[in-house]
Amino acid sequence: MFNDNVNHSSSKFEIFSKLIPECLELVPQINETYELELAYLESRLLSKEEIMKNGAYFAMVDNVPTRHFLMCKGEPLKLANHSSSKLKNFFQNNQFKTGYSTNGLFPYRGKFHPQMIKALMNIMNLKEGDTVLDPMMGSGTVLIEAKLMGINSIGIDSSPFCRFMAQAKIDALSVNLNKLKNIPPNEIYTYFSKKIGKPRQGNKARYSTNNSTLSFINEDTELNVKKNDKELEKILKDEKIYNFLLLAYLDSAGYSERSNRTEPDQQFESIFERYLFVSGKIQKVLNGFESELGNAQPMLGDARKLELTDSSVDGIIFSPPYSFAIDYIKNDEFHLEKLNVNIEKLKESMVGLHGKDNRERYELYRKDMKQILSECYRVLRNEKYCTIVVGTNRNQIAKILDVEPEKVKGIDEILIEFGIDVGFKWERSIERQISGMANVMKTEKIIMLKK
Repeated sequence: MFNDNVNHSSSKFEIFSKLIPECLELVPQINETYELELAYLESRLLSKEEIMKNGAYFAMVDNVPTRHFLMCKGEPLKLANHSSSKLKNFFQNNQFKTGYSTNGLFPYRGKFHPQMIKALMNIMNLKEGDTVLDPMMGSGTVLIEAKLMGINSIGIDSSPFCRFMAQAKIDALSVNLNKLKNIPPNEIYTYFSKKIGKPRQGNKARYSTNNSTLSFINEDTELNVKKNDKELEKILKDEKIYNFLLLAYLDSAGYSERSNRTEPDQQFESIFERYLFVSGKIQKVLNGFESELGNAQPMLGDARKLELTDSSVDGIIFSPPYSFAIDYIKNDEFHLEKLNVNIEKLKESMVGLHGKDNRERYELYRKDMKQILSECYRVLRNEKYCTIVVGTNRNQIAKILDVEPEKVKGIDEILIEFGIDVGFKWERSIERQISGMANVMKTEKIIMLKK
């Protein structure tokens, strides 16, 4: 019944096996208590048909594979041969959690595990045709998962790069890959390296071209390609293809910037191959089901002042920025500069980054988060859920306030208080361990508030 990756001797798994119907089989690689809790809730709240189509933690229903299992099975990501063993092991060991579908395109710090997001939407009782909001969408995980589940979604972010990244990853679910089969990767690399600039290998000075700007394709976009290269010129007029290739180039350039082990053009070729593989794999699973996909709308905006009508969404999922641990502006500086974004002005609109010092930034963060929760309450329909995934941040807050960590409230506690203040009822908190940021934060809380 259980996969070999699960520790059968553990009492928590033995107890769990008695709580779910025998017709359900877990996906491999479940190894944390919060995953068992979410799987149990899915088994109680969803019908067999719903688990087959949109379940997150089950591989089989009556020995028939679920859609999630089909999305994830096989090679998780087509990583380059020169990729580190650590990276290869990560995606192999988290095949059903994070690297599937187009979620694995472009690395972005602090993003959700998509499997968890899928389960949360199920537990929030979101159904096909409903609308979910992520007011701080980052790389767009909520929107991708919602689309795959037939749920409509709205994503809002103040960063133009996040809006572009989310849109490109959504488009990759349906981009016409046949048009790219006969285009040599070196021609694509040459085009974007001329348009944007070549990466400097292993050099944080960024790129060799400083006066060029990156833009999304539109009617006025100039395609600076050779006159005899009609095929490339033709396909680049397709917005989905243009953004798909642009994201792949930025992804490869980022790797080249961090490492000099591989020449930039070779790095692009391996990334491009991975993008084709990832998009092709999910498109095969979705073949024939395209009409069942939800509508996803990534937008620029401010979570503190949502341009949505009252009681207009059926659920909200978001994660406040880890501004005390991650400088999102610095991470995306090159991309934002190429988009001709005024970085200082953008910083003023980004929660947790504006203010003259850490103390003021923390106070403004509290003020902003209460306003965001107030907006979430306003746009959410009655009896619906707002789910927040957030790290405790106690050590960072204690350092800012110059007190011992045990004397401060974690961000999770603060947000629950703010939620209650604006009208929400606290329903549940689930704890999960954070991987990859243990030196900064060890645990996250999944907080469920109900209107």
